[in-house]
Amino acid sequence: MIGKLPLEVLEAVLETLPIEFSVIDANDKVLAWNKHETRIFKRPEGVVGKDVHNCHPQKSVDKVEAILSEMKQGKMDSARFWIDLPIGPDKQLQKILIEYYALRDKEGKYLGCLEASQNVSPHQAMSGQKRLLD
Repeated sequence: MIGKLPLEVLEAVLETLPIEFSVIDANDKVLAWNKHETRIFKRPEGVVGKDVHNCHPQKSVDKVEAILSEMKQGKMDSARFWIDLPIGPDKQLQKILIEYYALRDKEGKYLGCLEASQNVSPHQAMSGQKRLLD
C-alpha cells in the first residue's frame, strides 16, 4: 500500500467497502470483522479470539479446514464459491459470493486468511452501461 491512513480513516474505509469480511490469524483464531450490524453471516462478538471452525455450519467445516490447510502449505492463495441464500423479510433467494484470500507477508509467510462475502444479486441484474453522473 502506498501512503498511510489514520486509524479512524482506515476503520471508515473497512466499514464502507461493499463487502463484509472476517480476518483470522495464522492459528485460525478470529481477529475481527466488519459490518457487524448488517452482516449476511451474523456472529456474536464473543467469537473474537475463538477458533474459526466454530463460526461455520458443521457441514462446511471440513471444506473450510481444507482451504486453510492448502493456504498454509502455500498450495492455494484464494478460493471462490457462491450459494443461494434466502435473505430479507421476504426470504427471497440471493446469490452470495464467498471468497477466501491467504494473507501473506512480503516474504510469502502465511499470516492468516481474509474471508469476504457479498450479495451479488444486484450485480447480476446489470445490463448496458451507466456512466458517471447519468
